[in-house]
Amino acid sequence: MSALTELYKEIADCRDCELVKHRTKVVPGEGPEDAELLFVGEAPGWHEDQQGRPFVGPAGQFLDQLLALIGQKREQVYIANVIKCRPPQNRDPLPREIEACRTWLDRQIEIIRPKVIVTLGRYSLARYFPNEGISKVHGKARKVGDFVCYPMYHPAAALHQNSLRQIIEADMLQIPRVLDQLAKGAEVPAESQQLSLF
Repeated sequence: MSALTELYKEIADCRDCELVKHRTKVVPGEGPEDAELLFVGEAPGWHEDQQGRPFVGPAGQFLDQLLALIGQKREQVYIANVIKCRPPQNRDPLPREIEACRTWLDRQIEIIRPKVIVTLGRYSLARYFPNEGISKVHGKARKVGDFVCYPMYHPAAALHQNSLRQIIEADMLQIPRVLDQLAKGAEVPAESQQLSLF
């Protein structure tokens, strides 16, 4: 049994916060254990809670389109969320819920060791860039600890604000270049430095 499959069993048994009372299914994440790209969203929505899979609603359909722009399929990347259970009425995740789920995402990242972690939206952004706003840092790869992080707007943002669609698509189109530069051994600025490389 794979390390991720073992981890999914543990996540399914999680009782670390009150969201366990509201969920239909836990949504651990999905994708190959050796994925180069790890996309981290915020929290499961209604569709995800029903199916136990991340990004399967309208935002997920847009994410699939974005992946196609860079020649990737959903099966080639890993997709997860900051929290693994749907908050009631799709409300924002609470700090204690994010903290309770932190270990699960940490362990997924340890197993997968992605080349790039793509943060989608403000909650995954806050995990790696706690004092930054998405409008300032989106589309700029930076090294945070051992990983290269690449912040993007959440795909759902384009569904609510059509003007963001082109920005999100443009940011997505930069990801192959980031991977290419990393493959060539290029240094990525640390989180405290402004990006000049990509």
